[in-house]
Amino acid sequence: MVSASSRPRSTLPRPSRVQRLGLLLGIGAFILVPWIDIPGLEPAGQRMLAIFLLAILLWVSEAIPLYATAVLVILLEVLMLSDQAVLGATDGLPPAASYFATLANPVIILFLGGFLIADGAHKFGLDRNLAAIMLRPFAGNARRSLLGLMMITALMSMFMSNTATAATMFAVVIPILAALPSGATRTGVALAIPVAANIGGIGTPVGSPPNAIALGALEAQGQGVSFIVWMMMSMPLMLLTLAVAWWYLTRRYIAKDTALVLTLAADFDRSASALLFYAIAGITLLLWLTEPLHGIPSSTVGFFPVVALLATQVMDGDDLRRLQWPVLWLVAGGIALGAGIGHSGLDDWLIALVDWSALPVEALLLLLVLVAIGLSTVISNSATANLIIPLALSLAIGLPVDPTAVGVVVALACSLAMALPISTPPNAVAYATGEVPTRAMIGVGILVGGIGSLLLAFLMPQIWSVLGVL
Repeated sequence: MVSASSRPRSTLPRPSRVQRLGLLLGIGAFILVPWIDIPGLEPAGQRMLAIFLLAILLWVSEAIPLYATAVLVILLEVLMLSDQAVLGATDGLPPAASYFATLANPVIILFLGGFLIADGAHKFGLDRNLAAIMLRPFAGNARRSLLGLMMITALMSMFMSNTATAATMFAVVIPILAALPSGATRTGVALAIPVAANIGGIGTPVGSPPNAIALGALEAQGQGVSFIVWMMMSMPLMLLTLAVAWWYLTRRYIAKDTALVLTLAADFDRSASALLFYAIAGITLLLWLTEPLHGIPSSTVGFFPVVALLATQVMDGDDLRRLQWPVLWLVAGGIALGAGIGHSGLDDWLIALVDWSALPVEALLLLLVLVAIGLSTVISNSATANLIIPLALSLAIGLPVDPTAVGVVVALACSLAMALPISTPPNAVAYATGEVPTRAMIGVGILVGGIGSLLLAFLMPQIWSVLGVL
């Protein structure tokens, strides 16, 4: 018999001062706002404003985990803004099921498939083996090797979690770093990985959570974006910013004649399970890239590997438990937040506060980009996307700007914020190696964010028009 004193004790985490303040302010705003007389805002809009302010303060302060705030938003909308509301009239409010349905939104299914493929690639060593093979042509010169390292990291981040990609690439590069003399070269090589992982994440709908949040918000407005169209819109920015980052890192940290020896071996898993995984992942990717030809939505295609990998027992319940469910819930909460803002009329009230039509379209896009990058630098880019994208899409209605362009611009901007170790998980992974000083990260982060802001506001819409995707 185990005595009570010998049982392990579970302790709750102790909140920081910022977390306590965020929690108190959030609860205070949530309680007070519905009882304040706000001109022009209906009662449903006031209740949604209370939920919105609570979400902002909890997400910014991280008083509770980000995914906990996301599911709290869904619950509060059911209790306050649905046909099952316990506060206020329910006439004209959407059914509670519409808020719960965000947990199985088609975008969530798309991401679910992407996550399972990414985890399978890691399980069977496909990610590391592909990296080893693709790096071989770039061996010898350090600047050329850095270009290959960044291109491969970005490519992998397009289809895998950028966090997992950063961890995988550091596993490949750590032995190389150990052989280099301490100093600028080691810093440049180590810094290239998080920068490329962050940039690569913008390339596909499954590359980063802000992409999924934008897709969900656009679909809610009837502005669906296919997998291949997203790539057509994001790839020009990805390639341009990747080139700029490589140029900066090589000129700042790596001398022209520096040699870099890459001794990388690939050993592909040839078991029946691995071969079946390769086939299923390849078919999924092919279907995603050919969506305009067969017409099957990317979310439906995303469910194919889930069914196929589980039915063939290539992956099992343990693999499912290891999926990034908190990220999926966070995306669902963002979709629900956007739906609540639209259902309650809060979007119309917020937009009416400012005469946005007085701003040129380019200035409006630049403002949205700067706000997105600024917030994403200090809080989660997913939380930033959850807060800004619904408002930005509402703002686009009635103005001479394509809502699809606005949603994509804000999502891409969220992923370009990488100036601090806390800005993105790949940055945190790089900082933890001890090879990347904060000052170096700030330098490249400001450069990428600044140039990305200008490209998003002034060049990308023009490119999209030429490509015919708007």
